[in-house]
Amino acid sequence: QVQLVESGGGLVQAGGSLRLSCAASGRTSSSNAMGWFRQAPGKEREFVAAINWSGSSTYYAAYVKGRFTISRDNAKNTVYLQMNSLKPEDTAVYYCAARIAGWASQSGAYDYWGQGTQVTVSS
Repeated sequence: QVQLVESGGGLVQAGGSLRLSCAASGRTSSSNAMGWFRQAPGKEREFVAAINWSGSSTYYAAYVKGRFTISRDNAKNTVYLQMNSLKPEDTAVYYCAARIAGWASQSGAYDYWGQGTQVTVSS
């Protein structure tokens, strides 16, 4: 089992920045691909970004590309999501997920999930 705990969410004005962290514990492995997803009220969970096991490859949804950056520190078993130029439409609960295999954009492909952290962007 792998436990994932997100932190760093909060309230920020449009145009501001936040950095989310996801700390992994348990049977962690640097071979896990990691992803960030988000879910706004009344909407389905959607892909935000993913990173491969080494951190050498990253993947982004079109609506965050150029504004968000995913990174990982395997020595700390932590994945980060730097969010810049935030917009009100970025408001959602953000979830960290781990996948034993390679990265994927489908939420159903991930094996482990955190509890989520709320991000609210005011206009």
